[in-house]
Amino acid sequence: MVTHMKTTIELSDNLLLRAKKRAKDESITLRSLIEKSLAVTLANPPKEPKIEPVTFKGKGLTPEFENASWDKIRDAIYTT
Repeated sequence: MVTHMKTTIELSDNLLLRAKKRAKDESITLRSLIEKSLAVTLANPPKEPKIEPVTFKGKGLTPEFENASWDKIRDAIYTT
C-alpha cells in the first residue's frame, strides 16, 4: 500500500517557474515531476570525488632536513 504525505517546501521563484514549465512541457503535474526527480536523485548515490595526489618535481629534502624530525621541519616552516 502506497501512502502519501503532505509537505511544504520553499523553492526559489526561478526554480519553481522552470519546474512548472518542464511539467507542462511533459504534460505531467508538478507533483509528478518533483517525485520523479527525487526518485532519480535518490536512486543514484553521490560519487566519491577522485582525489589526485599532488607531487612536485625536485630532488627531495635539502641536506639539513634529510634526516630531520617533523618538529624541526615544522619549526622551520613557521620561522619568519
